[in-house]
Amino acid sequence: MLTFDLQHTDPESKARAGKITTNHGEIQTPIFMPVGTIGTVKTVHQHELKETIKAQIILGNTYHLYLRPGTDILEGAGGLHKFMNWDRPILTDSGGFQVYSLSHRRKITEEGVKFRSHIDGSSHFFTPEKAMDIQRSIGADIVMAFDECTPYPCDYKYAKNSMELTHRWLKRCCDFVDENPPLYDYHQSLFPIVQGSTYSDLRKISAETIASFNREGNAIGGLSVGEPEEELYAMTDMVCSILPEDKPRYLMGVGTPANLLECIALGIDMFDCVLPTRNARHGLLYTSEGIMNIKNAKWADDFSPVDPLAPSPLSRSHSKAYLRHLFQVKEFLALQIASIHNLSFYLWLVGEARQRILDGSFRSWKDELLPKLRRRL
Repeated sequence: MLTFDLQHTDPESKARAGKITTNHGEIQTPIFMPVGTIGTVKTVHQHELKETIKAQIILGNTYHLYLRPGTDILEGAGGLHKFMNWDRPILTDSGGFQVYSLSHRRKITEEGVKFRSHIDGSSHFFTPEKAMDIQRSIGADIVMAFDECTPYPCDYKYAKNSMELTHRWLKRCCDFVDENPPLYDYHQSLFPIVQGSTYSDLRKISAETIASFNREGNAIGGLSVGEPEEELYAMTDMVCSILPEDKPRYLMGVGTPANLLECIALGIDMFDCVLPTRNARHGLLYTSEGIMNIKNAKWADDFSPVDPLAPSPLSRSHSKAYLRHLFQVKEFLALQIASIHNLSFYLWLVGEARQRILDGSFRSWKDELLPKLRRRL
């Protein structure tokens, strides 16, 4: 069984330091999970994930892995861990967000969601039970309940109906998991997802409802979909005040380095986001001094390290001028160095936050660092 040991709470905020234990290893929280959508973190080898980035857990995507390579291949390999040669924890989302993003290709009913593949247009049908069964085949340590992610903005009636549908689907997900043992020789933990858009009364109802299912952890979804930052923080703060303290809290799809620090201060333990790798592939780097577009001409003759304080040796051993040159000549190495740098920075940031929580300096450290993290260099 997954366990969570809450080790310390910051006296000047709601920030928490803890430890999640799974069958594939321990996770020190707060933690950021690199996104490995289709069995790979783009441009980054598993060796670099472990040894350079120091990733403790990665995320896979149910929708994409279901389409390619398919559950038959994954089961034949013995699950995603063995298929991609990753022996640390994995979390899979349920596919709900991907179905949300296919708004012109899907139809939602009480039974489930009919959608067309973005690859070949073929028709598929996800029910809560189907989403859980796919995640059973994938074999992640942490699996997410099937939900509907509402768009922003959406009207109150839509948000309420969607939330209630998500709650009914959650009951079906729990029943399936409880009645069907894992395919492989380790435990899978189901996390329900809080929905309710940016309506505080709906978020309160949803948080109380999913907490009542008493699963091993809880997630917050439907944020970071276009709402103002103040709404993100307000909803996160309110939900964290309701979710149980003795279980990990996972904020899905968030976000920038500044978002991470602000939400850690509100009581979030786990994050994932595509920003560090997606932006890296376009030359946007996150550093301890601010945000840098390495393609800009101003870096052409800057021979200083990308970030002298960054933990990644690649960030310290390669100059801004060299990395810009790699982007200019469209060398694949540019994507690798930039992706490793950004992920290393994110993992450094949450690791440093953890140490600051433990030693009591989190609030002052966060307040001093935040202006730098938001600055454009």
